[in-house]
Amino acid sequence: MNSLRNILLVCLVPLFANVSAQVKRVATQNNQAASASEELTVRAQSFYSVSALDVPNAQWSRVVYRELSLTDGSNASLYYPEDAVEGQPNLFRLIINLLADNKIKGYEYIGDREQFSPKYELKVKDMFDKFHIVYKENASRSSNAPSSFVVDENDIPANEVLSYYIKERWVFDQQGSKFFSKVDAICPILHRNGDFGGEEVKYPMMWIKYDDIKPYLNQYHIMSDGTNNVMRYTFNDFFVLRQYKGEIYKTLNLQNKTLRQLYPDDDSLKIAREKIENELKMFEKGLWVPKPAVDSTLVDSKKEKQDKSITRSSKRSNPRDTSSQVKSSSSSSDSKSAPVRSVRRSR
Repeated sequence: MNSLRNILLVCLVPLFANVSAQVKRVATQNNQAASASEELTVRAQSFYSVSALDVPNAQWSRVVYRELSLTDGSNASLYYPEDAVEGQPNLFRLIINLLADNKIKGYEYIGDREQFSPKYELKVKDMFDKFHIVYKENASRSSNAPSSFVVDENDIPANEVLSYYIKERWVFDQQGSKFFSKVDAICPILHRNGDFGGEEVKYPMMWIKYDDIKPYLNQYHIMSDGTNNVMRYTFNDFFVLRQYKGEIYKTLNLQNKTLRQLYPDDDSLKIAREKIENELKMFEKGLWVPKPAVDSTLVDSKKEKQDKSITRSSKRSNPRDTSSQVKSSSSSSDSKSAPVRSVRRSR
């Protein structure tokens, strides 16, 4: 018995070793696949839809700058939830966390024109110090890699970001026969009172390229309608579908001046904004050939001819109908005069 047991152990030990090795191999492959899929998710979403939204050789383009006020109900999806909610940040909390983790880059707001070059790349630590955002620095082990930061959710001034600047580009793609708009960049704006009170002061914080943040905007859903609590849209859908509402404060022009600088008077500023909006609408309307208008007199005459033709055909069909009625009546009379055969059985 002992010898038999030893033989079985000798045979089973290699078998268990092979099974454990295969299990470890499968687990390693699954872990690698999971990590690859997580990395691919963000990378794949960066190519969210390679469509006509990326047109380098557009035949016509116009750049406008808008200010989105978060007090407007149309833009409330960017502000709420105001407080920290697990798994559901608002737009500014998402931006701060991505900057702290070095997942996106910000660029300094220099006032006259945005510059997306390494010279104006934002230093996150300096930005935190400038706007008095409390943080904890995690020094990088590598001298080349930048440090990351940890910001407590309660220290993020999300309730003070009450507006955004966006750079909006209108494009006409002649090859694809499409006219659309896309957001090129976004800038959060802090609203704070002065040290001694007084009027509220706006502090534009930084410019962020929309293409850099777009993969992460696709990962978070927002509530776009108060009557339907199903969150069907993402932050990216909100901007792509132009669900936002904002006033134009600048257009790309040779003088690089804002509309307020060009039109100091409030009435003239309002007229200028409406003119730009109408120009965009009229340009789109002028791209397509309208359907030819139908003359009502021609329609009426055509209908009258059809009615006459119907009456003529009905008159021609009447004699045939009367003859057929006569035949049917005669046949019915004949049938009445015909003898009826008795079906009773005779004895």
